[in-house]
Amino acid sequence: MMRDQQGMLTLQAQLEYACRKAGLKLTPQRLEIFRELATASDHPSAETIHRRLLPRLPSLSLDTVYRTLATFEKYGLITRVDSRESQARFERAADDHHHVICRNCGRITDFQWHRFDETSLPPEIEHWGRISKKNATLYGICRECEESARRK
Repeated sequence: MMRDQQGMLTLQAQLEYACRKAGLKLTPQRLEIFRELATASDHPSAETIHRRLLPRLPSLSLDTVYRTLATFEKYGLITRVDSRESQARFERAADDHHHVICRNCGRITDFQWHRFDETSLPPEIEHWGRISKKNATLYGICRECEESARRK
């Protein structure tokens, strides 16, 4: 497997391994879409990913981006970020974390919340079944939007 100078698996090697494990063919489109998500910090939508990749992959269709994202999500390679927007936003599946979303500009910020992660479930759902993941999405107005509104 390909490793970088620190001995970490390269993005391509990670995707190759995940595709092989899921029985998927590794295509140039899948690699570029995965690479874009792995390096993005803004939780892009399918449309944003498509727009960013068009200069490198002029024949890439928006439908291919949507289908690839759905496949990646199905196999746990990426995560859909719950937001109130009409467009789904995505990120590479990585360590467990939470999100805070600005209702004004839509910016999504990742954060850790260990006390939430360690808190036991409420009694009314304690015996619901097996919980595989707990995550929180907070909504509000970011400082930049608040300051911008104050200046107006």
